[in-house]
Amino acid sequence: MWTVAQLGRELAAGRTTSREIVEQALAKITAPYGEGARSFIKVYADSARAEADYADRLRKSGVRRSPIDGLPVSLKDLFDVAGDVTRAGSKVLAIEAQQDAIAVARLRAAGAIFVGRTNMVEFAFGGVGLNPHYGTPRNPWDRAAARVPGGSSSGAAVAQAEGMCVMALGSDTRGSIRQPSALCGVVGFKPTQRRVPRDGAFPLSYTLDSVGPLANSVGCCAAYDAVLSGEGGELPPMEAKGLRLLLPRSIAIEDLDPEVDNAFERALKKLAAAGAQITEVAVPAFNRQDEYFKGGGIAGAEVVHVHKPYRDRFSGYDPRVGKRIGMGTTLTGADLVELLQLRDAFMREIETLAAPYDAIVMPSVPCVAPTIAETQASEEAYFRWNFRIMRNNGLINFLDGCAVTMPCQEPGGAPVGFMVCGTAMSDRRILAVAAAIERTLSGH
Repeated sequence: MWTVAQLGRELAAGRTTSREIVEQALAKITAPYGEGARSFIKVYADSARAEADYADRLRKSGVRRSPIDGLPVSLKDLFDVAGDVTRAGSKVLAIEAQQDAIAVARLRAAGAIFVGRTNMVEFAFGGVGLNPHYGTPRNPWDRAAARVPGGSSSGAAVAQAEGMCVMALGSDTRGSIRQPSALCGVVGFKPTQRRVPRDGAFPLSYTLDSVGPLANSVGCCAAYDAVLSGEGGELPPMEAKGLRLLLPRSIAIEDLDPEVDNAFERALKKLAAAGAQITEVAVPAFNRQDEYFKGGGIAGAEVVHVHKPYRDRFSGYDPRVGKRIGMGTTLTGADLVELLQLRDAFMREIETLAAPYDAIVMPSVPCVAPTIAETQASEEAYFRWNFRIMRNNGLINFLDGCAVTMPCQEPGGAPVGFMVCGTAMSDRRILAVAAAIERTLSGH
């Protein structure tokens, strides 16, 4: 399992090269037994090899552009790459990019090597991970049963889980980084929205979209967040002992699949044994999602505006996506103002409640990955699974907060995500808390 720290040591010692790492990633993408064909919409094999050779030449001359220099990265299909076409997982959109998205430009300047564009739910509008245009990547945990990867960063999570990159760049509007990370068994980080510029990323919601990494460890996410946010710097050292963790008594910890319930409870017990203070606190505000997301919520209203220029192409949309966009047309201007005021009140309430604690913790997703067939059984089944998968994650977007999901299942078990959440602009501290929790849960 690749990590930034491990590969950095191997590159510095001359035990490997960027070209060798990139060749391994490309081999995984093209392996006939893997999910590369469904995980990637486009592969940048030639340019990745050339960039890897350049990184190796720089290293030989003593130049290291950043801790992520020379490491392969995948890009969700909604990010602009200069000279390429952005489709956002659709067959009817083709935006010719004149320049890199800012997130892409920052990664490029730090020496990241782009191996390709990953598949996604069309226009990022869905938490299950289905795409009828390019195929749905199978969840690597149980490919035989054809389980969903989670969405909307579906290809990103599968590519990361199968070793096709060191980091997969995704976006998160209502959990689109964290739920596929949780269901596929990798680490994902949703930053506070304003920290990472979204210029050059095809929008779903101007208010809620966030850009962040999927990777193999919290430390890896922190390394890429330092580049994406422009903040840089090491995480402050923290230990599990003495951490003050808020467990929200609410729907967020109720109605869990047995596998999720068992894994989450084991994780809490490990943390308590390591000296963390876990306090269960009633958070009734978490139970009012019907109010926060009615008609698709803020994203539902904004997505209607985003897609106004493409009204003549709606017949080519995934019908599930088209229906969700249509739901937003029922919202009035007064409804949107009410939602924004509701959000302000929610943020103030949770910020006050969370102030005495280092983080809020909860299961990332209340279920394990269902099969693709289960989610496609009917329209009602799709929307029920979609809400279930997004249920906990959407609360953090509505909060304008930040959150890390990390695997907490026993070896060989169904992937289960443990989510560590914070309020706006507490990102580096939340990453440090998550790193301490990760060390405790892994036994390292």
